[in-house]
Amino acid sequence: MKLAGYEDLRVQKTIKGIYQAFESLIVEKDYQHITVTELARRAEINKKTFYRYYPTLDDLLAELQARYSEDYLKLIGDFEYPRDLEKSLRAFFEYSDKMGPAYDKISTNQVYSGIRQQMIDKVMLSTWHNSPEFKKLTDFEREVLLKYIENTGMQIYQQWVANDKTEPIEHVIEMTCKLVRSGTDAILYGDK
Repeated sequence: MKLAGYEDLRVQKTIKGIYQAFESLIVEKDYQHITVTELARRAEINKKTFYRYYPTLDDLLAELQARYSEDYLKLIGDFEYPRDLEKSLRAFFEYSDKMGPAYDKISTNQVYSGIRQQMIDKVMLSTWHNSPEFKKLTDFEREVLLKYIENTGMQIYQQWVANDKTEPIEHVIEMTCKLVRSGTDAILYGDK
């Protein structure tokens, strides 16, 4: 249940408790092993209360992912592409680094690949659709460019998480920006 801010304080507390319990369970175990019973117990609510707000755990997961992508899009909403590509990559790494272990697990674990892809697709289309350079590309070139940016940034982030984020974030961001910028410029501008 997406909170608008004017709900009863008990509703806000309940939803917050559900989110916190869900995120802690995501960190502890694979998604397919999380049950509504366990989540309700951890959130200190009964199952009926959970179902009042969410038909299924999948709906809760989708809402959590939507919240992540919406918060990130607020950070980069005024960016222009390809000009602000590096700023966008920096924002992605800094935002992701602050989100915590549940976000990291969703971002790196194959179990969440379907829902993660929906979030990525939303971000990529929201950011590049106004770019004049992007609009000049063929459909195939646009698809390749978006997949290249997505996969390069995500693979580097996943590797960084797998290495327990021991590499300084600045170095990771600089390396990602160099790789993504060189490939993006090659597709957008060719040999110019």
